[in-house]
Amino acid sequence: MSAITEITLPQLAESQVTATIDRWLKQPGDMIEVYEPICEINTDKVTAEIPSTVAGKLTKILVGAGEDVPVGTVICLIETEGEASNDEVAAVSTTQTTGAMNTQAAAIQVQGDDSMRNRYSPAVQQLAAQHGIQLANVQGTGMGGRITRKDVLAYVAMEASMVRTPTPQQEATSSQVRTGGMHLSESPRLPKIEIDDPYSQGRGETYIDITPIRNAIARNMRQSVSEIPHAWTMIEVDVTNLVLLRNKYKDEFKKREGVNLTYLAFLLKAAVNAIRDFPIMNSVWAVDKIIVKRDINISLAVGTEDSVMTPVIKNADLKNVAGLAKEIEELARKTREGKLSLSDMQGGTFTINNTGSFGSILSYPIINYPQAAILTFESIVKKPVVINDMIAVRSMANLCLSLDHRILDGVICGRFLQRVKDNLESFNLESSIY
Repeated sequence: MSAITEITLPQLAESQVTATIDRWLKQPGDMIEVYEPICEINTDKVTAEIPSTVAGKLTKILVGAGEDVPVGTVICLIETEGEASNDEVAAVSTTQTTGAMNTQAAAIQVQGDDSMRNRYSPAVQQLAAQHGIQLANVQGTGMGGRITRKDVLAYVAMEASMVRTPTPQQEATSSQVRTGGMHLSESPRLPKIEIDDPYSQGRGETYIDITPIRNAIARNMRQSVSEIPHAWTMIEVDVTNLVLLRNKYKDEFKKREGVNLTYLAFLLKAAVNAIRDFPIMNSVWAVDKIIVKRDINISLAVGTEDSVMTPVIKNADLKNVAGLAKEIEELARKTREGKLSLSDMQGGTFTINNTGSFGSILSYPIINYPQAAILTFESIVKKPVVINDMIAVRSMANLCLSLDHRILDGVICGRFLQRVKDNLESFNLESSIY
């Protein structure tokens, strides 16, 4: 006896009320296994796949690609053998969806439709970056001509049989990498921006599709700039002793813990200790009141090939330098592999951006709404400094702070930055990282 099972849009987090159906991985008439992905959705923070909670045949799609619908909406119908309870389906759906985030989709070939040709999933972008290939050269076999993970792997296998020579662009990239800054631990990666048919005749411009993530970034930045009156300040820090301390431990730390001991971990520790002394920095504006957060959860800005994400280190004030270094490495890896969950992105109370990793020495960051401030750590540069009327060569770095002027003023932020500076300059060869 057959039955019709309704598949609903699950709630992936408490604050989520809607999501956008990005694309369908199955079409009416397709047979589906239990837990097999049937569609891909986008929220304002992550991309996730919705798995089927039953085995059967997809009979009808109720929500089209690109449509934004509330949580709990029935999105498709699946014909199954035997009866199934929709309540059970919904419960299983929520659980399994979270576990299935960012898994790979099945390829569906739709002939003659290239509308999805230039839209790439995080997994495809990660594969392309990993193997150093241009997605414009890959033939897409997915719905609307979209490139799937299988397409990328097939292209990589084909290229492996051929002798590859560096392209002029790759050679130029290598020669342009700045290596003088001590803060740079690796060559910055250039964004891979795919454009629509760049060689079309008679056209003076190219088109880049706006991805849901890029759209969410644009919306959040516009809200932050329009609602928060930004102010900005900066302080210079002598991190010479910090550089010596990090050099003392970095190799041993790498062997013992398996992760890099970065300067950023020390900055986080210094900033978190300063926030404990000035808790107003850890607050939000609520129209008729200011809410000071008790937990210190640091949003860490991590750049990917085509966006910036801000995963959160929760209760950062309870962690030492070594613990922060491990969390930084873990969150950065998950971000670049597109494996962040919604829980990784929620609850941030103060943001730190490591712009120095790109060689920057000065920046003016936009506040991560609705937080009160964002701090950047710029590149460490050796320069002559006057100490006790003598000139010495020291390792110096700038800290830049953007602040919500409704909550914070120059006096409190100046004292906060001075405290971060004191904390950084107090590191010495006897300091412990555990």
